[in-house]
Amino acid sequence: MLKLRGRTPDEAAAPGSDMRTTKYNRIGSAVSSAIVDRFSRRETLSPVPENVRVDGKVCLITGANRGLGKAVAVDLAKRGGHVLMACRGGHPNAGEDVKRLSGSDTVQMLKVDLADLESVHALCDKLERDHPRVDISVLNAGLMPLNARRSPQGYELMFAVHFLANRVLIDRFLADGTIRPSGHPGETPRIVFVASETYRSAGPIDFENFGTFTDYGLKDGLKYYGLSKLHLCTYAQELSRRLNPEREIRVAVNSLCPGAVNSSLAREAPSFLKPLLYPLMRWFFATPERAAAPVTYACCAEEMGRRSGVYLHVMREREVSALAMDEAAGARLWEASEALLARHAPGGAADASGFRGFTEA
Repeated sequence: MLKLRGRTPDEAAAPGSDMRTTKYNRIGSAVSSAIVDRFSRRETLSPVPENVRVDGKVCLITGANRGLGKAVAVDLAKRGGHVLMACRGGHPNAGEDVKRLSGSDTVQMLKVDLADLESVHALCDKLERDHPRVDISVLNAGLMPLNARRSPQGYELMFAVHFLANRVLIDRFLADGTIRPSGHPGETPRIVFVASETYRSAGPIDFENFGTFTDYGLKDGLKYYGLSKLHLCTYAQELSRRLNPEREIRVAVNSLCPGAVNSSLAREAPSFLKPLLYPLMRWFFATPERAAAPVTYACCAEEMGRRSGVYLHVMREREVSALAMDEAAGARLWEASEALLARHAPGGAADASGFRGFTEA
């Protein structure tokens, strides 16, 4: 197997490895590592057969107007899902493309700016009115800005989109009854977080400065991207623990890295890098359709409806890093983000602890 500085890719990314802070924290090393991972990985999971259906299930996908999210929307629509594409852009053309490519008319586009918490709450209000049940939630939207930018509420943009927006969505879905926990086989709702292996490059979460805007430029962009994904992976594990006490799976909460995807994530890369970066992505990164395989697996594979807290790296299961699995850090992240989001809850909206009193459907 191809070695990376004397280690296999799996060894290099293992929790506690001294490669943890060097593998993904610079653009060059991230691209080269992604290429090595793609062509040297051992896939241990089989793709979900095309005859596996999700007929009648309501499937929400964020960031579904392009790239990986759009490919997932097409696949779930082909399998009979009622697909809700929650996107800031691409209206209505992306939805029409998904209908055409899937042959399904049960596709709807919903407007949302995930950087703006008011817009996220407005989406939740609409779902509560028009789609009172969501069976499969694929929280996929992502971005990597060239320089630090503030969200409308003043947070760093990736922190807002990758973590805060997802926390609000899930809190509201559970409090509103949009997601209805159930222990009945085949009815267990699924939450799928699209993360990234870059989360392994981040150090421990700095709770003393939690949510504080930090300025950065090109050199540190990937560092803060990885940190935002660590927030997401830590939250996913804590959410799974809280929703499924004593290992009774009532909501399947799982996360994954789809690997290197030829998508629009690098659209804000510096102009001098694009002539090199775009050909590399086109030649060596997976197409969105191919990269959708682990997302489809988490959404549709029968066994993934009976498991929670699983992390997939492409089509193999991997151990979650020690930082993301730390229960004390998970509880602290929960409390810190709950307090932070309470400042932005609109009048009459459920607060971040609203789902605590749910009952089984």
